[in-house]
Amino acid sequence: MDGAQMTQHELVIVPEGMIADMLTRKSAFDAVENVFAAMAAGDAYNFPVVREAIGHEDALYGFKGGFDRAGGVLGLKAGGYWPHNLERRGLINHQSTVFLFDPDSGRVKAMVGGNLLTALRTAAASSVSIRHLARKDARVLGMIGAGHQATFQLRAALETHGFEKVIGWNYHPEMLSNLASVAEEMDVPFEAVDLPDMIRADAIITITSSFAPTLLAEHVSPGTHIACMGTDTTGKQEVSADLLAGATVFADEVAQSVSIGEAQHAIKDGLLADTDIHQLGSVINSAHPGRISDEQITVFDGTGVGLQDLAVAASIVDAAVSSGQATVVPI
Repeated sequence: MDGAQMTQHELVIVPEGMIADMLTRKSAFDAVENVFAAMAAGDAYNFPVVREAIGHEDALYGFKGGFDRAGGVLGLKAGGYWPHNLERRGLINHQSTVFLFDPDSGRVKAMVGGNLLTALRTAAASSVSIRHLARKDARVLGMIGAGHQATFQLRAALETHGFEKVIGWNYHPEMLSNLASVAEEMDVPFEAVDLPDMIRADAIITITSSFAPTLLAEHVSPGTHIACMGTDTTGKQEVSADLLAGATVFADEVAQSVSIGEAQHAIKDGLLADTDIHQLGSVINSAHPGRISDEQITVFDGTGVGLQDLAVAASIVDAAVSSGQATVVPI
């Protein structure tokens, strides 16, 4: 073929059912931390997000992708939200799959189940922010939200930092048992509280689907770190704009924070400028000092970026291949 030689190529498949055995919280943490650092250094970037209502089953479908030159990872996550899945099919409503490609040739390298991966990478992101921005003596963790994703957030946070107590609030108090069960498993006391009692927390994770602020400035004591993980769409809001305005704000990606993240409201109200928001990766890289006092309130605006999915998927593929558990298909 004009001197060109066809070479054997293989596709690695890691289905959803294998992800729990392949991906530890530590490996997710390391992958997300490394890719945040690469983003801040200019060695990795995300592609524009595509998200569309497809006019069928009330579903939202789209793509998140990017290229990490430092890690040699190129790919995309395809999927979305099917709101009737649970009631009609017994499936979770969020469905996704990650595809990785060879950055040298463009050929597909791997296909990885994306559902559990997404939950673990989201939890890893908040934990990375706690590691780098919370006070070292933080002992009380506050949780706002008690749904399925909140349990992943709590497990990851308790593994990352030596919290000695968890306090929690949720719009539907009966769901707080989800958090209480995780805290009990990890031998940490749990207490259900009213929102004003969040002032006792040293670090707070918000993980709700709220379109109105829940956590207000008067609920937060000086020195608190807040990881805002639920706002990823225009109009969503978990914390008050004045709380953000009085804090030092970091994000996974500034452009998303401003457009669809928690910062969108403070920006719109003129309380914050995009130049006031810093990449979390710059703290990891030591290009930004991060927390500079025990009285400083810090906020991580975690909107979720495609590079997180790709980094974690690459880690899963490596683990599956090295353990001999991946399905490898010649193509």
